[in-house]
Amino acid sequence: MTRPARQSPSKAADKSSPRAWQRMLSGRRLDLLEPSPFDIEIEDIAHGLARVARWNGQTVGAHAFSVAQHSLVVEQITANLAPDWPARWRLMALLHDAPEYVIGDMISPFKAALGFDYKAFELKLEAAIHLRFGLPAHPTAAVKALIKRADIICAYFEATQLAGFEPAEAKRFFGAPPAGMALTLRPQATAEVQEAFLTRFRALLDQA
Repeated sequence: MTRPARQSPSKAADKSSPRAWQRMLSGRRLDLLEPSPFDIEIEDIAHGLARVARWNGQTVGAHAFSVAQHSLVVEQITANLAPDWPARWRLMALLHDAPEYVIGDMISPFKAALGFDYKAFELKLEAAIHLRFGLPAHPTAAVKALIKRADIICAYFEATQLAGFEPAEAKRFFGAPPAGMALTLRPQATAEVQEAFLTRFRALLDQA
């Protein structure tokens, strides 16, 4: 995987303008309003997602259930739902929440209350991330629908095993999981899940 040269911050930057970029640990400076694929690094994504908690951190266990671990489970569920899927669609499933390494995991009620077009902002980041790794800017409607289904199935198991939901309550919000599907979720330590995410990403990228 080739890496573009690191970008240095401009000395001529207008100091009077609000800062709309974030410095990443890789050294990249990511413009949040107009993100470029050249400023995306998988190490930054894995590092961030392994430290972003699902459910605003309101889950049981010694560790937060991170977005990185959620993404790994969702990719596994897509393999169950669509065993003939090519690796590139599985890679999209793994990266389905990748924009959250920048914007965090906002719970759905808060997204609904925001006064700006959150989805457009998220889609720009998604496109930059996908293009960085040789994927289409956005998934097709069919691919998106299956990833969303896997995401909701995962949310049901997270809700009932980690977030204090009773099964009947979780079914009202997420629907019932497919008959015969059972998952056991155990929140993992940050370093462990970060490495697992990177390992799975590299395996899928090699096959894509």
